Parts: sequence; C-alpha cells; structure tokens
Amino acid sequence: MNAGQRVLVKEKIAESGVELLRRHFDVDVGVDWADGELAERIGDYDAILIRSATKLTADLIERGSRLKVIGRAGIGVDNVDLKAATKRGIIVANAPESNMVAAAEHTLALMLALCRNVPQAHASLSSGRWERSKFGGIEVYEKTLGVLGFGRIGRLVAERAKAFGMKVIAFDPFVSAERFRELGVEKAESSDEVYAAADIITLHLPKTPDTVNWLDDAAFAKMKDGVRIVNVARGELIDHAALQRALESGKVAGAALDVFPQEPITEHPLFGMPNVIVTPHLGASTVEAQDRAGVITAEQVLAALTGGEVTNAVNIPRLRPEDREALGPFMPLCTRLGRLAMSLGEASSVDRIEVRYEGRLSEFDTRLLTVAVLVGVLEGHTEESVNYVNAPALAEERGIQVAEQKRSASEDFNELVAVAVVSDGRTVEVAGTGFGPRNVPHLVSVYGQSFNLEMADHFAFFRYADQPGMIGRVGTIFGEQGVNIVSAAVGAEEGAPDAVMVVTTDAPVPQELVDRIVALDGFHDGRAVSL
Repeated sequence: MNAGQRVLVKEKIAESGVELLRRHFDVDVGVDWADGELAERIGDYDAILIRSATKLTADLIERGSRLKVIGRAGIGVDNVDLKAATKRGIIVANAPESNMVAAAEHTLALMLALCRNVPQAHASLSSGRWERSKFGGIEVYEKTLGVLGFGRIGRLVAERAKAFGMKVIAFDPFVSAERFRELGVEKAESSDEVYAAADIITLHLPKTPDTVNWLDDAAFAKMKDGVRIVNVARGELIDHAALQRALESGKVAGAALDVFPQEPITEHPLFGMPNVIVTPHLGASTVEAQDRAGVITAEQVLAALTGGEVTNAVNIPRLRPEDREALGPFMPLCTRLGRLAMSLGEASSVDRIEVRYEGRLSEFDTRLLTVAVLVGVLEGHTEESVNYVNAPALAEERGIQVAEQKRSASEDFNELVAVAVVSDGRTVEVAGTGFGPRNVPHLVSVYGQSFNLEMADHFAFFRYADQPGMIGRVGTIFGEQGVNIVSAAVGAEEGAPDAVMVVTTDAPVPQELVDRIVALDGFHDGRAVSL
C-alpha cells in the first residue's frame, strides 16, 4: 500500500481493475455520487478514473490540487481538458488498444450478416413468414475485400478476412510497402484502385477534414456494380445521402453501418431500406473490451503513481529541465516539418523518415524532437489519436523506419532541422530553423532549394523553369482568383533543374488555382498544403 495516495474510480470499470488499485492505494468508488459532489471532493485524490460520462473541465482539474494522473477507460479523451491537465503536469492516460479486437470482429460480423441477409431473414421468420428463397446471399470466399485505412483495426480485419479465403487489397499511404507484404495484402496505390477491385469495402480511416465524406457520389461511381459497404469506424466518412442514391440505383448492393454522423439516431432514410443493416455503435461493446479498458487504465494509473512507465499517456511528457529551454521551442517546428514533408511526398506509402539535426541542436538528446516529427507525419492518418508517447510505436507498426543524423556545424544557421520522407525510392526533404529570441519557426529549404519564409498555416509550392516573368504570372492568377498572398520566396540555386516558389496565404489555396498555374508553360509541379 502506498501510504496516503488516494484514487477515485468515478465510473464503472472492471472489478479486476478496481481490485488492482485497491492492492496499492486507498480507493473510493464514486459511481453513485450526487451532482456537484465531484467538484467538492476531487481535491482529495491523487488519481481519478473515468469513462465517457464524466467531463473533466479546466475548472474541475484546477480543483484537483493533488491530481497526478487522469485515467480514461477507453480511447477518446474529448471529455478531458488536455491543455489544463498538461499545464498542471497531470498525466492523462487511456486504453487505445482495448476495443480493437472487438471493432475488427464486429466488422466481420456485419460483413457476413450483410452478405447472408441475416437480420432481414431473422425479422421475417420472427414475424411468422418462411421466406427461404427471398434471402439467398453471397459467399465471401474468393471475394475481394477492400480495406481503406490499414492501421491496427484494418490489419486485424484483413487477417481475419484472409482466414475466410478472401483476397484483400488495402490503401493507406502511411503504411510501408514492406508491412503489406508481410501480411500478404495487396497494396493499392490509391483509393480508386480499391474501388475498382473490391467486392466489399470496409472503412478504417480516422476522421479528419480530408476524410469526411470520403465515400461520396464520385467514389461510388468508381466502384464495381453490386459492391457492399461496411463502416464500423466513423459515421462522417460516408456521405449518407450519396450512399442512399447508390443503393437506390443498385450500384451498391448493400450497406452495414455501426456509426453515424450524429448519435444517438433512431430515424434515417437508410434505416428503412431492405438492403441496409444497422447497429447502434456496438463496435467496442463487448464484455472483454470493456473489462480490458478498465484493467489497462488501472495499470496506467498504478504506473503513474509509483514511478513506472506510462505507455498510454496522451499528453506531452515533460522535458528534463536541462533540455526544456533548448529543445522546447523547436518542437512545433519539427511537427510542422513532418506534416509538410508528408504532404509534399508523391508516393502511396512511407518507407523511411530521416531527421537531421545541425548546429547546436546536435549537442542534445533529440529523441523527443524526432517524436515531434513523427506526430506531424502521422497526425490525422491513423485510427488512434497520435501523441508524443505512441507516435514511435505507431510508426513501427506501419513498418516506417526512423533515422536520426547529427552534424555539429550548420552551413548557414545556428540550428537546423531537416526532415526527409523516403517513399518508393523517392525522397522529399524540407528544412527549418528558429529565428529571434523566441525561435519563431521558419522554413528555409524545400525540394533542395534555399530561401527563408516564416512558417504559416497555408502554403502553395511551385516548381518551374527559372526564366523571366514566372513570378508575375503566379501573382496575377492568385489575384484573379481572389486569394491573398501574405508572403513569397523563391529558391533558384545555380545548376538546379528547377526554381522553387513558395507563397503563404491567409486561407487554403484552392486546387483549381494550383492546376491553372501548373498548366502554364514552364511550370512542372504545384502543391497546396495547409498545416
């Protein structure tokens, strides 16, 4: 027993998790506390365990004067003010792996139920009708399963589908080609390739601005006639109006949905369609998953309070005091460089991330900066939330190699960070540094060309033949399109095949504007990137 340390289990978790904590701490279970009681008593505890119902606001966290760790028995931590917790030095830990098997199995259950019309046949027979000929289905044997998103759950689904004798093709640009080969899964170069090949498509993408309505009218039009759709990931990934149109036209033979853009939901046009089966967000709802979440979270709380290794912390770990001043200001730069390098890459998978530190930074333990790069590379592209604790493990799982290099001197700067993404034999490198007493992040190199531009939220990059008039043509088109250029820089080193122009704007640059410029004589490539 750790004398004096108290733990509050505010919501119901597995009894085995509660018992684990009781062997080490003074534990109170506050499942039945009255409203307002938590605010009055939270200051008595060193740790609190919650699920999704308890909202730990900044005010509540401030009242928890003794709090050292918050345990969330599940994946999402939207009900915890992470900024307030981190400011107070409180570890927030969750159980990201607790429901993965459950979600994968529910995906397969829905797929089989969809292909064999199980819910419809059950409803018919239960209501007194024997309609054997009406509910004939299809076999999944030797069918092609298309997996969009090849993270942990996507891979579990693929492994199980192969046991049914299915062929599996998957698309995920954030997984190395080697990882696909190891699992015997065909790597698609694009989602369009999945659409063209798959008899059944299952979604396992994260929800980001880029993936919302990933399956829309255009996507359905590219699919095989009679395709079936399964979604146990996130409701926002599918444009449900477009899905309804595809079902009504016969393009899509059936759909199985566990998640919806708004929940709870009990009425929707899709719910009355005979070729649609639905469940009320049951992907993680197994006894084992719920128990596993409680036990894992209890283990994390135990580790946090006894000096052990907390493997599932979702907020940034504190830097060693001697490194904070030197490395802290460069972490945002590293994250943005990782995101930018990934956005400029052209391949369908990532094989290797190379990070080079030059100048004064080479004197420090830069592993945390490399983790910041990985956060930028992976953020928004994995099923789980990416953080400074799990980013290396997520990269390793995807077969992405990570390498650090250090040079004691930098040709032009006191400190320099260069990030290279190696994909299918091609390399894209970007570099940056900090300027001024606050180390304001600046971008200083892209595509091998040097310049100096303060980091911004919105960029456009162009490669073109170095000849007169090119800058003016770009500026004219931006003006005609009504897009304001905040700043611009050009890199045109002697002997380089192309010049590079970089512009920053106060809003995202439309793709049609980029396409219009790239179509001009002398322009070879253009990219719009929002960080």
